Amino acid sequence: MGSCIICGIPVDGGHVCDSHQEDVLFEFRGNHASQLIDNRFYEGTVDGYADFGVFIDLAPGVTGLLHRSELDRRLESLSWEPGDTVCIRVNNVRDNGNIDLGKSIRQTEREFRGKLILDGTDEKLPEELTDDTEDATDADSSAEDTADESGGDRDDAETASETESVAVSHGADTAAETAESVGETTDETPTRSDASSGGAVTVTERETEAAYDEHKIESLSEQVEKHVRLEGEIVSIRQTGGPTVFELRDETGVVDCAAFVEAGVRAYPEIELGDFVRLDGEVERRRGELQVETDELLTLEGDDREAVKGRLADALSDRARPDVLEPIGDHEAVAALEEPLLDVAEAIRRAVLESRPVVIRHPATADGYVAGAAIERAVLPLVREEHARSDAEYHYIVRRPLENAVYGMDAATKDATRMLQDRDRHDEKLPLFCFVGAASTADSADGLGLLGVYGAERIVLDSIAADTDVDDVAEQVVTAGANAAGLSVGALTAMLAAALNPAVSEDMQHLPAVSYWEDTPEAYTTAAEAAGYDAEQVTNVREAVALEAYYQSYQDKRELITDLLFEDAGDLAAHIAEQFREKLHTELSTAQANLESDERDGVSFAILDTDQFSHRFDFPSTELLVDELHRAERDDKAFVTVGIGMDELYLRTTQPVDIRAVAEAAAETAPEAAVTARGVREGRIEFLAGKREAAKDAVLEAVAAQF
Repeated sequence: MGSCIICGIPVDGGHVCDSHQEDVLFEFRGNHASQLIDNRFYEGTVDGYADFGVFIDLAPGVTGLLHRSELDRRLESLSWEPGDTVCIRVNNVRDNGNIDLGKSIRQTEREFRGKLILDGTDEKLPEELTDDTEDATDADSSAEDTADESGGDRDDAETASETESVAVSHGADTAAETAESVGETTDETPTRSDASSGGAVTVTERETEAAYDEHKIESLSEQVEKHVRLEGEIVSIRQTGGPTVFELRDETGVVDCAAFVEAGVRAYPEIELGDFVRLDGEVERRRGELQVETDELLTLEGDDREAVKGRLADALSDRARPDVLEPIGDHEAVAALEEPLLDVAEAIRRAVLESRPVVIRHPATADGYVAGAAIERAVLPLVREEHARSDAEYHYIVRRPLENAVYGMDAATKDATRMLQDRDRHDEKLPLFCFVGAASTADSADGLGLLGVYGAERIVLDSIAADTDVDDVAEQVVTAGANAAGLSVGALTAMLAAALNPAVSEDMQHLPAVSYWEDTPEAYTTAAEAAGYDAEQVTNVREAVALEAYYQSYQDKRELITDLLFEDAGDLAAHIAEQFREKLHTELSTAQANLESDERDGVSFAILDTDQFSHRFDFPSTELLVDELHRAERDDKAFVTVGIGMDELYLRTTQPVDIRAVAEAAAETAPEAAVTARGVREGRIEFLAGKREAAKDAVLEAVAAQF
């Protein structure tokens, strides 16, 4: 029985009582996450950054995630660099070995009231560990003294011992390599680069082939604790606080290969991103994941390089192109888009196979979330299948909602900054950006162009016709427009997702129906019913997603959206949809009581001052409120609903109008108001706040003229 180092009370099997667990800083010297204890503070080393947080090494092979939601500031504002020592809190160790971390406001040892060593499952005082080390050192010294006393036989014994030790430590390294490590080299053996500093280590071709059998990455699960030879492309290089981790891709998958010189030192500095290599190593499992411990890493040149490069390219082409696109519910509107959608599916699958991140950008609306989540649902299994790391799904598929359908310079600057940081810090490839229900109008050309300056691939997918400016700044533009009238972007991407990954086709059947607020094509309601979603369930899901899309609109909310759209076993959608209806009904009643009426050239207008008669910073959004007002107030005649705020207005009409033409006509009528169309898709027009009345009159006149 010990005593608490803080208060001195007796403690069973440790050195800190329950009351002072959070007053002590622990140094973890174990080898498995299960040895950690929740709600304690530990020293760690920054491994690297991702979009969703920071990876912290607690010990070699034991890494946790400090999620960005645990931070009191933006992730980009953290000053930590890879290799920095930090103090963090272990919030939870999951059953699968994943470690959830929290940030500590105390970042130095002196800010804690004591320090302990967690050596596996044993708590030790720092001086206890020092005593153990000294005892081991004394024992080694005693053994050396004994050997010295034995006289001249020691040199021969030491040489034999060294030879045996080197052979054991390198496993399948050859006898020639072992001989060289104790000073017996020959001129006949070729040399290779050593991980530590580029020194020469000899190895014969015959002996290497005998030691390392060639394998493909897909077969490594059957080769644990065996030595293998792999050939492929280096697609990522990460320097951790311990080893250097090379991510190697062949024609069958991707695997992490760790090479260690000393803590935090770059192994094989001559190896660069994109190199085609031959790697020899031992397959191991680390925290349940496959990893190859690197013994030798060589850059391929000449014919060897071209052979591997060609093999990977051929396999990539065969695996990337989907076989067929099968429209959900046989909606005829999709027939003309089959080939363009297959091209998009091929581009996304190729990005996954090339270890390029896929970034999905969509508006923070119900339809936008349905569209983005459909692609995410299809790509996630592809990423998991391709990459051995369990956290790969957070690196290689990212969904980032946009405030609206315009991809402006603010969002583009943020994306460009992130991708360049990931390239420079973590040697990540530039991502593929996929815009769904967004970036299809000229307002987004500058933002798309910024990504293009750095060579990031861009795909625009929408259910409305794209402006010609967008064709000039994106590699692929697939928009329905007049070819597929009545097609929602959610329906479009659900079919794309089914082509991307046929294994998720059944999950997509109800999504088109969810994406429509009204006038849902019968083919989609029938498909939803066949999938087990009746009209009430479809409505509940749509409204629940709309409510959650509004709150924390800039976050992907991956798990919550997945539960709502695909795995709602506990009436979650019905619960949230009820809140949706209550909030919307309250706001709608207030709005209807404060509508103004106007009529111009036979066109009736219902006008709501959203600044005065709506809660602008709570649900529903102005856009959703105006939509609902228009559905409630319109009739068979020419009718327009207007929601006008301090410097912007939204238009909803019973007949199609050209929003850009309306803005241009209004700008000519009221040039002092600086009227501009800023969101053609949302029917949004902006103007100067000080000229609001002039802008409103000019816009109403321009709308009436188009009826």
